[in-house]
Amino acid sequence: MKFRHTIHVFIDNFAVTYKQLLYRLVIALIAIGLYAAILTPFVNAFTGSPDFVSLTEGIKSFLKNLVEGKPTELGPITEQIKSAFQALLRLISDNRGDIAWGIAGVVTVHVVERFFAGLGNYATAAVINDRMALRADSPFMVTLIRNFKQASLYNLIYVPLSLAYDYLCFTLLYFFVFRLLAMLPFVFLVVEIFLYITFVVITIAFKMVFTTDWLPALIRGKATQKKAFLYTFDRRRKNTFNVLSNFIVLIILVFAINVAAIVFTFGVAALLTIPSSYVILLCFEFVNYYDREELKYFIDKKTIIKPEKEHVPTREEFFKGE
Repeated sequence: MKFRHTIHVFIDNFAVTYKQLLYRLVIALIAIGLYAAILTPFVNAFTGSPDFVSLTEGIKSFLKNLVEGKPTELGPITEQIKSAFQALLRLISDNRGDIAWGIAGVVTVHVVERFFAGLGNYATAAVINDRMALRADSPFMVTLIRNFKQASLYNLIYVPLSLAYDYLCFTLLYFFVFRLLAMLPFVFLVVEIFLYITFVVITIAFKMVFTTDWLPALIRGKATQKKAFLYTFDRRRKNTFNVLSNFIVLIILVFAINVAAIVFTFGVAALLTIPSSYVILLCFEFVNYYDREELKYFIDKKTIIKPEKEHVPTREEFFKGE
């Protein structure tokens, strides 16, 4: 039932996908410019070094002589490649400090990019909530500006936690799957990739389960940041397994649709499927929250979902707009 209602709410809010697309494109273009400004000097210094030129020329000569069947020429070329590669490693070692600063710059840009993307997700969530609760067609940018303070506080907490969780889990999974199983024959590489992607889907689903009520509690529940934070991680009486299974299905569908969009349309369809992925996941979070809190909501213009036992607001709740 939740899944079906989520699809209806997503269709009802599909217009916000285009606003997400434009917002994320602007952020992506700015981020790409900053990445280029940080990485270009390093790449130019690296590729312009004599050792790198020697390495690339050695590799080209090796392949050429291998194709032409000149085995006697391969020995000296192999030594040239080894020597150039070792020289490049020394070059990298001698410039560890500059490389560390470059990595720090890239990570900083990535964190800031995620922060501003999170502001867009918050505005999208607020637009979805307004439509579900009141059938209001809230403007995206106006909603973003109106909720800027609350959205900023939310993302200052959420983004570092999310990034730390992602980096830790994905790194541990990489070493667990590809390092511990490295003794397996090469033919088992497909099995390793399957295991890695499966575990990645599960870890993402777990993260979303424990953060699924955060935005709805802030936006619909009008909770403080502290209360919303404690509320989302408290899984008592929240049917966690059902929520987890729904998230796993949604993540697999999102992954499959985005991969298909990239492969079969050369990335064109991904312009819609990627922002749509964020929107449909937010729709599920709010459907799940509304259903559990027994709140009525619109899934389209003519259909209202009502709980079996509708909550009658108190006088205080009525005047607060709850």
